[in-house]
Amino acid sequence: MMDERTRAAIELYDRFTHEGMDRRDFFARMTRIAGSAAAANLLIGTIAASADAAPLSNPADPHLVITKGKLGWGSPLSGYVAAQKSGKKRGLVLVIHENRGLNAHIEDVARRVALEGFIAIAPDLLSPVGGTPANEDAAREAIGKLNLAAAVSQAIDLGDHARHLRHANGKLGIVGFCWGGAFVNRFAVAAGRKLDAGVAYYGPAPGPAEAVKVQAPLLLHYAGLDTRVAATAAPWVAALKAAHKDVTEFTYPNVDHAFNNDTSAERYNKPAAELAWSRTIAFLHAHLG
Repeated sequence: MMDERTRAAIELYDRFTHEGMDRRDFFARMTRIAGSAAAANLLIGTIAASADAAPLSNPADPHLVITKGKLGWGSPLSGYVAAQKSGKKRGLVLVIHENRGLNAHIEDVARRVALEGFIAIAPDLLSPVGGTPANEDAAREAIGKLNLAAAVSQAIDLGDHARHLRHANGKLGIVGFCWGGAFVNRFAVAAGRKLDAGVAYYGPAPGPAEAVKVQAPLLLHYAGLDTRVAATAAPWVAALKAAHKDVTEFTYPNVDHAFNNDTSAERYNKPAAELAWSRTIAFLHAHLG
């Protein structure tokens, strides 16, 4: 069972990374929780995503073809593409990053999606403003200023062109995490029948009135301790069901926001992450072939 200090620290970190809390105020409050500045830094290190964490997939996996850079197909976006070497036609899955932008963890997720039998494209949605910066605070600031409607439109255009690749089977799916989970919901609203399946992990939802525009089946994963996202999730799911949309929702008890991110020692929950992943892959195969 997580101690009260760690629980309070996680809730504070979530406010800092998602609600625009001033860094000095955040660190002062974290120091009071931890007892000293040194202890606060150690505690933050266990909660924050670590760039040094080992990936769950091999970046040099011999079964994959991986490219990184400008995506082409008329898109202004750069990104990371992973697919198995086999020439078999496969469904296309866009992998949408968190509010830290396209980083090594999301590239790892893209490889895992590819190893499950899909063509995975992880676009860097900060490409129009110079790409994802190395500094996470700078990335979050850039995400906060991003023209979301334009980013959604760029992603829809990307998927619309990439689904016609020689080894694609014409089906398009999308999976996103945190900010990317919210993006999946908005993509589904805007894309209509251009999307075949969407999976959102702990993504804040649009207004319930937007539910009637969704045409694709949705799989929504939520964290039981994530009250911030839960406040938008319940009305969204209820509106989708009232509009007779194909929606499946799972809430994983006693886990935190970002429970899927294995680079965060305190928030990662392996049993919940593995269960959600198995459900995600089964859902994508069911709708994308």
